[in-house]
Amino acid sequence: MLGAVALVVGVLAAAVTGLSDRSRAPAAAPAEGQAQLAALSQELDLARSRLATAGGRLERMNQIARYSSLYGLPADLAGTIYDIAREEGIHPSLGFQLVKVESGFRPVKSVRGAIGYTQLRLATARSYDPKVTEADLYDRRTNLRFGFRFLHDLLGRFDQDLQMALVAYNRGPSRVVDLLSKGEDPANGYAEAVLRKRVGAVNRGS
Repeated sequence: MLGAVALVVGVLAAAVTGLSDRSRAPAAAPAEGQAQLAALSQELDLARSRLATAGGRLERMNQIARYSSLYGLPADLAGTIYDIAREEGIHPSLGFQLVKVESGFRPVKSVRGAIGYTQLRLATARSYDPKVTEADLYDRRTNLRFGFRFLHDLLGRFDQDLQMALVAYNRGPSRVVDLLSKGEDPANGYAEAVLRKRVGAVNRGS
């Protein structure tokens, strides 16, 4: 599949080059030349758009394959984590590490009632969707989306302090705020566990 995408990228690149060469050719007549240039410009824009799309798809496939290999995950699970992390404004490397530490990539329920891949509590999920049920949180996409959205919101709440946001994810934001107000350090080793083997250096996806 990667070879096919690479071939498409090569063909589109050649098309863009060809269109660029044609756009530099002298016009036969002013009016006719302007029409030809306008048509060539549209073709060139379309070819560039297709090339960018193909390149983006190839990059996505490469990244998913990379994370799948790194964590020993099926490609469909790696793809879901990657896509939803980006959609929710979380860098994929952070998303993968969060899921690894929280659940070991298993949709389980903890003794404290945290559910699924991101070990989300039902009350937290219902702050985003009051109708969500416990059964819904065993759905892969639902759980990942709400879990990553919660972390994204915590980053905003704690001024993009990634370590503090992670501690709040683990201990609860109210508990962290309470400890900080007392001059105490809320760190408990959780943030370090998530960040220890993280691939990448930024905390926000683009």
